[in-house]
Amino acid sequence: MFEEIEISSLDLRFEGYRIKSRRAEQALLVSIIEHGIRDPLQGVDIENGVRILLNGFKRHRCAKKIKMSIVPYQSFGSDEPAGIIELIKISNSKPLNILEQARLIDELQKVHGMSNADIAGVLERSPSWVSMRTGLLGEMSEYVMEQVFKGSFPVYSFMYTLRKFMRMNSISQKNIDEFVKAVSSKGLSTRDIELLASGYFKGSDDFKKQIKEGNITWGLNRLKESPAKTPDCTKAEQRMLKLLESLQNCMQRIIFRDKDDSLNSAAFRAQASLLAIQIINLIDNFTKEVREIHDRCEQA
Repeated sequence: MFEEIEISSLDLRFEGYRIKSRRAEQALLVSIIEHGIRDPLQGVDIENGVRILLNGFKRHRCAKKIKMSIVPYQSFGSDEPAGIIELIKISNSKPLNILEQARLIDELQKVHGMSNADIAGVLERSPSWVSMRTGLLGEMSEYVMEQVFKGSFPVYSFMYTLRKFMRMNSISQKNIDEFVKAVSSKGLSTRDIELLASGYFKGSDDFKKQIKEGNITWGLNRLKESPAKTPDCTKAEQRMLKLLESLQNCMQRIIFRDKDDSLNSAAFRAQASLLAIQIINLIDNFTKEVREIHDRCEQA
């Protein structure tokens, strides 16, 4: 059940815990203009009639833009921790991503004094599920967190690109922040950010300097000159280089992909098990062949 309430009565203290997306918000605005708000905003009602909004911040911003004063609202009750827990529970079917879950879990720990075991128990999850999220949040600097939650830097690029470079001892948090500052709000794809990160953290000092000075297009053009297009190679050699390049990208994505509950359906497990055993059966011969390629090329 839901009720109609004054939009001005909502407390937005958790707005910064949800990641913004300009594209998604624009599409939602068009939908609301045409059809109204279909799903109620959700929150908790605490003392003195205060309603704390937990879910529906995009709908709230869209409603404000078109000057809606009344919005549909559903209460999770009067207990703030219980409301946060309910939101995390329903996030399996609603778009609450892993970083947003981590921010809310952090709130339960630091503000409401709940332990990992407490949170795991009420969410019916394992303690490692909770620990993985708290650890993920601990890897982010304040600056990177701000850019991700503002929607200026893609969450995917943090999860699957930046974190692998953060694990290199030679790369400081300051360097990570400088890279994020250089590429944020530039409308870059996650693939472009992955390319730039590789050149920035593993390339020359001159390349890093160019990116910090804002020469993003120059950097991408340099990086997209694929080794597989080397004119001095035969077509067969170019095909092999392309295969090796694709293989490297796939291996990196698999190695650094987080072990999350999202890859846990019965259909996925069945198919992944078959593919994994076929790959395992090929590994020894494959490793031998790659080593032979490396040794021949090194000797040449």
